[in-house]
Amino acid sequence: MPVPFILDTDTAQDDCIAIIAGLVDPEADLRAITMVAGNVGFDQQIRNAHLTLNAVGRLGEVPIHLGCRRPLVVPWVSAENVHGDGSGGLTMDFDGTTTEAEHAVDALIRLTAEAPGEISVVAIGPLTNIAMAAVKDPSFVRNVNQLVVMGGSNNGRGNITAAAEFNLYADPHAARIVFESGFDITVVPWAPLTLNDAVFSREQLAGIGRIGTPLSQFFIQVCGPTLAFDEAVGIPGTTHPDSLSVAVLLHAELVLQASDYHVAIEAESTLTRGYAAMSWGVHGLNPNARVIERADAARFHQYLTNLLKTPTAPNRPFTTFTTVT
Repeated sequence: MPVPFILDTDTAQDDCIAIIAGLVDPEADLRAITMVAGNVGFDQQIRNAHLTLNAVGRLGEVPIHLGCRRPLVVPWVSAENVHGDGSGGLTMDFDGTTTEAEHAVDALIRLTAEAPGEISVVAIGPLTNIAMAAVKDPSFVRNVNQLVVMGGSNNGRGNITAAAEFNLYADPHAARIVFESGFDITVVPWAPLTLNDAVFSREQLAGIGRIGTPLSQFFIQVCGPTLAFDEAVGIPGTTHPDSLSVAVLLHAELVLQASDYHVAIEAESTLTRGYAAMSWGVHGLNPNARVIERADAARFHQYLTNLLKTPTAPNRPFTTFTTVT
């Protein structure tokens, strides 16, 4: 039976591929997309979500709820130096595309309350919407089946500062609320998990490009521009933690190793803002999250490759839709 979930996203690059997984994988039942301030400008994130739905041929079929346009306390920071516009310059005619009137926070609360304990949430951006929902309605925490969080590093390096991964750095106060709220949390960390098991090499990217479907070409267009940045910082390919976050919700067999940790978020320090202190059980702290330590990299690559082979008919023509090699 398909797994019902809501995708909370700051749509750019691999976030788009996470949406594709939620729409194409037969094990997925994507109920809604909720938008949170993060990677790129908020309005561009909305366009990127529409672009992705269009690539799958599902434009206008999945509700998009707009959420918090800034973090709880700190100013918004972007990752546009990594992602550009998050779509590789891809565009289309957006005339008539719409979003829901209901705020993302309210949608998260309502949808999970309508089916308590059944719907999971995959949060692949800053945790602002999730924290706001937990504060506004504490029953939201109980109503969510599983919360999958892409964020933090498991006693490893950050990707926006030496200490912090972007999603938790962007809104550390929200992240602290979420990890202290009592959700059933699974963490997909940046380091070492993403860097070990969710990086696609140039050879793998070329193989995806040769598939020749609209989805594979969309993947290369959207993800290709980050390759130069990743290689410049010592990563041998493009990174895909967001789509991995959806994949591990739908396919538990992708997880080769995971352990319970107590995860605490530093929100006040300038030097270590957004740092996720992951205690592995020897410090007398009660676990509040399951942290994935190792995933099946080959199987994950094959999983996404198979999804990208799915034939689709985009609803509208794309412009600047060229293959990146």
